Amino acid sequence: MSDSDLIKLYSGRILELTTQIPHTERLENPDATVRRRSPLCGSTVTVDVILEDGKIKDFGQDVKACALGQAAASVVGAHVIGRTRAEVEKARDELKAMLKDGGDPPSPPFDELEVLLPAREYKNRHASIMLALEATVEAMAEAEKSAQAC
Repeated sequence: MSDSDLIKLYSGRILELTTQIPHTERLENPDATVRRRSPLCGSTVTVDVILEDGKIKDFGQDVKACALGQAAASVVGAHVIGRTRAEVEKARDELKAMLKDGGDPPSPPFDELEVLLPAREYKNRHASIMLALEATVEAMAEAEKSAQAC
């Protein structure tokens, strides 16, 4: 990777997002907790969720990832409260399509993930970028499953 490629990839906006990650406090009594790790780079994201009426009522995340994974977690954290699992799954699927298949950026409210478009060319970064959405979807599914069991 050349210096100009790195500059393009780690844009000012991406780096700004890494300093603004919301909901970085873990929840005390979450309905579910999921930790996801990228085997390629070792990035990890741990997500706690509390659901109410099928929507995220409270959200916490611990992000130990590269700048791209942090930027994705920042956007996810900023928009995830009040979302259903279907909405988060849609964002996950759209982000994956944007990165892997040349698809359009995710639709609102997760459209700011478009900032990660330059990472499309760097397949080794895709797993880290996907962590926050994947962990959130999985945590929501676990919370829903636990609620049904009660």
